[in-house]
Amino acid sequence: MKDRLSLLDTLTVGVFAVQAAFAVYIAVKGSTTPMPMPMHWNADWQVDRWGSRVEFATFLGGMALIGVIAAAGLALAALRAEAQGDASRRRSMRIGQGLTLFIFTAIGLTLAWAGMGHATVDSGPAVMTGALSLILLVTGAFLGRVAPNPLIGVRTPWSYKSRLAWDRSNRLAGRLFCLIGLAGLVAAPFARQPYAVTTLTVAVLIAAALSAFESWRVWRADPNRHPF
Repeated sequence: MKDRLSLLDTLTVGVFAVQAAFAVYIAVKGSTTPMPMPMHWNADWQVDRWGSRVEFATFLGGMALIGVIAAAGLALAALRAEAQGDASRRRSMRIGQGLTLFIFTAIGLTLAWAGMGHATVDSGPAVMTGALSLILLVTGAFLGRVAPNPLIGVRTPWSYKSRLAWDRSNRLAGRLFCLIGLAGLVAAPFARQPYAVTTLTVAVLIAAALSAFESWRVWRADPNRHPF
């Protein structure tokens, strides 16, 4: 088990180091090739704001920095749980670390792909919808196995005051995210924009609201809940 855990740590550092190195490469190249890069697209998938390569590189580097900080926090929590002999919490923190690595890597790759000019009117919407759907699907598959933490999961005041509320609300969110992600992947190749991304966003907000309500409902009925 320790070998697998150290492999995850090595993979985390390696992946984010590659992302940071790519950001530096973009910034350095920007000093010799000051060609603008797309920074934002409108609903018709037309670029409506351009930026310098340094701005784009700063954005990618910032994403990598946030990702490695979040993943490192979960890794430290896993090591702390291991020292305390809490195998269940250690496992759930490692799952959270893996999810963080996957989510930030998927977002970084998608943004880099689009920013390098590969996102056309025909391919951009489908790839973006598919990437978001894949993130939701994978996140949902593991969300119900993550223990209480400040980074990943249904983090409401009630879920922090009741372990039962945390578990049930995150299991519900995981199932809903899986369904939304699967539907998005199926629809991505032919869904019309901006309706596809808008529908995904609305569906995620509804799932989040239902999961938050579930955390309150379960906390209220839990005889072992902690009061405020």
